[in-house]
Amino acid sequence: MSTGAVNDTQMVIITGMSGAGKTVAIQSFEDLGFFCVDNLPPTLLPKFLELMKDSGSKMNKVALVMDLRGREFFDHLFRALDELAETSWVAPQILFLDADDSCLVRRYKETRRSHPLAPSGLPLEGIQLERELLEELKGRAQIIYNTSKLKPKELRERIIQEFSANKKSTFTVNVMSFGFKHGIPIDADLVFDVRFLPNPHYIDHMRPKTGLDEEVYNYVLKWNETNKFLEKVTSLLSFMLPHYKREGKSQLVIAIGCTGGQHRSVALTEYLARYFEKDYHTRASHRDIERRKEKTT
Repeated sequence: MSTGAVNDTQMVIITGMSGAGKTVAIQSFEDLGFFCVDNLPPTLLPKFLELMKDSGSKMNKVALVMDLRGREFFDHLFRALDELAETSWVAPQILFLDADDSCLVRRYKETRRSHPLAPSGLPLEGIQLERELLEELKGRAQIIYNTSKLKPKELRERIIQEFSANKKSTFTVNVMSFGFKHGIPIDADLVFDVRFLPNPHYIDHMRPKTGLDEEVYNYVLKWNETNKFLEKVTSLLSFMLPHYKREGKSQLVIAIGCTGGQHRSVALTEYLARYFEKDYHTRASHRDIERRKEKTT
């Protein structure tokens, strides 16, 4: 089994409707020990990420409030989020705070504030315009709270429960070998068929061994077609994994299949688990590697 360390960096982007509780939210993250920035313009997000990376472990928990006011700000934010999706050291979560229109109108009346998008008009006009502008961003959020019936204390408790250190989840990449003659794993998210590669099974002294043996491992990896396959599949997975992580998936099962699940799939499973362990928490498992032993006992 291969297990790699992961970067523990947490980034939460707090956004949503004006009056829905962003001030309470950022205070809650401060209580959790997050480095907090209020009203960070999206254009500065790439520079802020550089600062985070240069600081090492000093800024490994960050919460940013982004209170967007115009289409150009959205465009900058979406570009920044797309760039983040290409990285593996941080996967931001978007916390979107919402509330019913009637609740937001009541809050504006109680505080006697004007809506930022309707400074000289009715609050409802600004609320409706803001809701329309935020529609796409809300669709990209991993966590959405409707605060209409939440008191500030209740919102704070919910955030602390969701984002406290013992609640934080780890994205795990499970790489599994299997044999097609024993069936495809039912829990596989991605399946790769490597039966087109040269098979050590037809070499007498390698037949009783597995891809965990160095000789078999080196044999499988020495071929040009193996190296081309690994080049393409690692490129594909390097693109896909950050997106799975960004969408909040806690684990991904990648199944590598050969005929019997003894040689080729085992070797390549070990290779891929080692390849990605520098960026992700990885596990290598071999579903059918014991099948031969079961037949002989």
